[in-house]
Amino acid sequence: FTQPAIGPEQWIGDALGVLAALLWAATTLSIRATKLSTASPEKTLAYQLGVSGVLLGLGALWHGDSWPQQLSALAISSLAFQTIVVVFASYLLWFWLMRHYPATRLSAFTLLTPVFGLLMGVLLLGEPVTARLLLALGGVAVGMTLVNRKS
Repeated sequence: FTQPAIGPEQWIGDALGVLAALLWAATTLSIRATKLSTASPEKTLAYQLGVSGVLLGLGALWHGDSWPQQLSALAISSLAFQTIVVVFASYLLWFWLMRHYPATRLSAFTLLTPVFGLLMGVLLLGEPVTARLLLALGGVAVGMTLVNRKS
């Protein structure tokens, strides 16, 4: 991860990014269009994690991955952060919001992802806040204002 992935297979990362966006949209639509739209956020999260766990486990087996022999404290704390903050808290909030607001309104809030990434970098990693980052945050704020304004 220290060198840019430039070369003939560079398109794979772009394709995976587009696929991730399509799958995110499919997840949102399937939750809104099925009985999950009336299910509790906890139940929706349980279904999503169950299906994801099975698919990722099968993918790891197919790829030939194995369980690490030992885990460092950093790996364990990173996994705990991902589990508690990213999965548990943020997805429960997201699914609750999806039950109460239209998907078209909520989709604009995915623009906040880089904002949360920036805040976590500053708070947890001590990264500096620069003028360029503040300008980027301003751009996100302008974009969200434009997307959510009443027409």
